[in-house]
Amino acid sequence: MKVLFGSTLRKLREERGLSQRQLGQKLYVNPSTVARWENANRLPDAMMILRIAQCLGADLNDLFQLAAQSEESPNVILVDDSKVILTEGVDILGEVIPNATITGFIWPMEAVEYAKNNQVALAVLDIELGTSSGLDLSRTLLDINPQTNVVFLTAYPDYSLDAWKTEASGFMLKPLTAENVREQLRKLRYPFLTGGAEN
Repeated sequence: MKVLFGSTLRKLREERGLSQRQLGQKLYVNPSTVARWENANRLPDAMMILRIAQCLGADLNDLFQLAAQSEESPNVILVDDSKVILTEGVDILGEVIPNATITGFIWPMEAVEYAKNNQVALAVLDIELGTSSGLDLSRTLLDINPQTNVVFLTAYPDYSLDAWKTEASGFMLKPLTAENVREQLRKLRYPFLTGGAEN
C-alpha cells in the first residue's frame, strides 16, 4: 500500500507536538486546510510543501516523493473548439503530466460546470472559442478558483497582448507540443506535482 502524504504529515506534526491549528498558524493556512491534507482530501502545492518541510524540519525530497505517490491527482482541462486539437492536446498533456486527470471540452460552459465541481490546477484555453472568448472563460474560471493556472493557446500571436492583461500564467502558439507544455509548467503561478520526468 502506498504511503500517503497525509498520514506522513500527521505523524510529523504529532511528533513535534503541534495541533492542526498550531501548524496552520505557522503555515498561514486554516486548520481545516491542514485537516484536508492529513485526510488526503487535498494535496498542498509545491510551494506549500517547501514551507511544510521548513516548518517541520522534514526532508523536502521525501515530502515531494510522498506527494507524488499520493492518490490525489491534479485536474487539468483543455478547452478548444477543434476536435482534432482537443484529441491531440489531451494526449500531449497526458504524456507530460502523467499523474493528472486530463479532461477536454469543446463547450466553455461545460468547462465552467466542471470547474465548479473539481479543483482545476491547470486550464489550457484556446482564445477563440467560436462565439465565445477564452479570455472571458479565463476570468470565470479564476472567479471560481483564483489558484487555477491559466495558459492560453492560440494560432494568432497578436492575441498575446490581450492574454497578458489577464491573470494568465502563460501563452502558447499552436500546435501544442510537449516541449511547449513543459516550458509553461516551469512558469506556473501555482506549481503542482506533474509526475513527469522533470519533477
